[in-house]
Amino acid sequence: MGCALEGIKIIDLSRMLPGPYCSMILADHGARVIAIEDKRFMADDIFLSPVNRNKDHMTLNLKTKEGQEIFFKLIREADVLMEGFRPGVTKRLGIDYEVLKRINPGIIYCSITGYGQDGPFRDIAGHDVNYLSFAGILGIIGEKDGSPCIPGIQIADLVGGGMNAAIGILLALVARER
Repeated sequence: MGCALEGIKIIDLSRMLPGPYCSMILADHGARVIAIEDKRFMADDIFLSPVNRNKDHMTLNLKTKEGQEIFFKLIREADVLMEGFRPGVTKRLGIDYEVLKRINPGIIYCSITGYGQDGPFRDIAGHDVNYLSFAGILGIIGEKDGSPCIPGIQIADLVGGGMNAAIGILLALVARER
């Protein structure tokens, strides 16, 4: 028997932990994940990270015509696009959902942002400890009358971001087939 997500193709533009963790989960279950990296930010050891396992990797400059042509060719054959840019970046690049759905009407578009696409905090960069603080979690861990205790793992990034994004993508794949 094959893997549950065999035949599913995911293009992953995300960089920060929630996105690569999400696509790792999906790749571990058989999806073909193509992680598009920005050459400027690639470290020599990027491929050694556990969240990069079971993925294909390529670099692409989405600000060039050639890069966009290659990207749109990948989108034509993809089931899912994942991105973790700040709100408005994909629109400026010309790769937002409205553009991609014209190229591939069945595309599932997953945008992982810290504070959503609109609202008062949309333009603020977010990090795990910020999300834990906003959620009130830092106030309930640590010593009662002392400073908050910062967890040793990125709880919000992994569970709040990565796992919830994976669940959302899986639900969208099921809904698309109905």
